[in-house]
Amino acid sequence: MTRLIANLVGAAGAGVFAWSGWHHYVQTHSLIGAAFFAEELWIVLVYVLRRPAVKVSTRTDDWLFAFAGTFGGVLFRPSGLHSHLGIVAGAYAQALGLALCVVSFAALGRSFGFAPADRGLKRRGPYGVVRHPIYASYVLLVTGYVLQSLSCSNLAVMILVCGADVGRIRGEERLLAAGGDYAGYRVQVRWRVVPGLW
Repeated sequence: MTRLIANLVGAAGAGVFAWSGWHHYVQTHSLIGAAFFAEELWIVLVYVLRRPAVKVSTRTDDWLFAFAGTFGGVLFRPSGLHSHLGIVAGAYAQALGLALCVVSFAALGRSFGFAPADRGLKRRGPYGVVRHPIYASYVLLVTGYVLQSLSCSNLAVMILVCGADVGRIRGEERLLAAGGDYAGYRVQVRWRVVPGLW
């Protein structure tokens, strides 16, 4: 019963983001808005159908990082500097981030989760390049937004969201390290988010 409730809450949260993407598309007819809508609908579906976890973190900080990383983006505001270069560069960053996100979700399949959990290792697609490609896509997405709406408050939100995602990564790796396969995966795939950097 707890698992069903958690899945429904996750699906409802993704549904709110899907509605936001649809609303943005209706107002602007932007393909990015339509793509966000489709991506969030996919997440709604995955929450309902996702694979049960072998183990889920019970640490409060892991859940707080997951919440801040997922919902911190609602603090972004379309204010600040809107330079032509920033708008163009931001659109490219968001398009790249969205493409990476979709490919990563496809590789992850039904193993998607909110807080750190063990639903089995994925090694195909972008998971053969970096260990956390979805978080890499989030970095591109929020960077694109900030480039398009450059302000101190948006920079602060980006730091909050990216910092929370670093916490999520550390929590996931701590939990997965308890399993026997993860040590070998870390040797095979050296980088967490950005090849050659981290």
